[in-house]
Amino acid sequence: MIEKIKPHLLMLLTQDLQSPSGLGRYFPLAKYLVREGFQVSILALHPDFANFQERAFNQEGVKVRYVAQMHVHKYGNKTHYFSSTKLVSTSIKAMRALYREGVKENADLIFVGKPHPMNGLAGLWLTRREDLPLIVDCDDYESESNRTNAKWQKKVLAYFENYLPKKANLVTTNTYFMQDHLILQGVEEKKIVYLPNGVDTERFREPSPDKVAQLRQELSLDGKRVIGYYGSLNLANHPVDLLIRSFKLVTEKIDEVILLIVGGGKDLDHLKKLSEELGLKDKVIFTGRVKPDEMNVYYRLAEVSVDPVNDTLADRGRCPLKIFESWQMGVPVVTSDVGDRKILAGSPSAALLAKSGDEITMTEQIINALSDDFLLLNLSKRAKFRSLSFSWAVLAKRAKEKINSLSFE
Repeated sequence: MIEKIKPHLLMLLTQDLQSPSGLGRYFPLAKYLVREGFQVSILALHPDFANFQERAFNQEGVKVRYVAQMHVHKYGNKTHYFSSTKLVSTSIKAMRALYREGVKENADLIFVGKPHPMNGLAGLWLTRREDLPLIVDCDDYESESNRTNAKWQKKVLAYFENYLPKKANLVTTNTYFMQDHLILQGVEEKKIVYLPNGVDTERFREPSPDKVAQLRQELSLDGKRVIGYYGSLNLANHPVDLLIRSFKLVTEKIDEVILLIVGGGKDLDHLKKLSEELGLKDKVIFTGRVKPDEMNVYYRLAEVSVDPVNDTLADRGRCPLKIFESWQMGVPVVTSDVGDRKILAGSPSAALLAKSGDEITMTEQIINALSDDFLLLNLSKRAKFRSLSFSWAVLAKRAKEKINSLSFE
């Protein structure tokens, strides 16, 4: 019996697999596509390439290689942004590396994860060289959500964000907001596929009660009500300062309450200082970044998690991973009706919605959750049920159908 040849999909990424998109979107999509009968390889950029040793490995059936430095330098909780000259030279080296190594892969189709110049140009050259299908994934409003040091940088990002999807055979996007934006930019509606973010149910399994109890003890949380935040500490995209100010008001109404902030980023020190200034030093716990396979335990410490959000273009174009991860762990979410969030929550809602950018209504919703055990239980049940639709195993099947429509039925 002749074994069927598996189509080889090559992902070109501008971040590593520990970044939010790499860890929460691209790797789980790749992993489950392998289980759906694809051969998947990832060529990626690393935030500390010169000092990173394990540049090639196979993880759960996915072949991964880091080929160059990404457009920022990250180490620990610190982020260093390059000068314009250094940024251009780093980007050119990355683009060449992605293309050069991509040629060696002999792929059947190219998947560009985020329409950036480095992977975008490499993807275009590879598809034209071999006449291959091109898939472009737009999982953020890139020109609005990325930090840029000069106007020309934002213009370059916006150009590629609008140009690459027009050249693609298939465009995936994780919000209806971005879908509508792409159509307005002239992308053919028929080739756009809605592919929201989701959760890897294998990574976010229910942890053992002993592990949860041990971590609770280590963090001195016994007897405390816990509000959780899980994600980046970058105020340009995530207004965690809004959450801390809201938490200050919560402490005036609820005793023995703790805000647990899990994650790292360039504004970690600033947020610690803000907590101290508000008299919350002993009530806000910053864990820093934690190991991905331990995140499920940290989620289970919280009674409610919060997705603080302003109503900006970047926020409308974002599909927060923390919402799906919270739901999978049965933790109710407080967020706002911005972008797709209300749609994602469903009806009856699996989330409590505050007014965007407003610490007062955020405070009210947090207090509502913590003051009503029946509401908290119902929200938890809805969250678990809602998460079933956003498993990456389910989403990968949807992606497979669309990819097969290109040429691999």
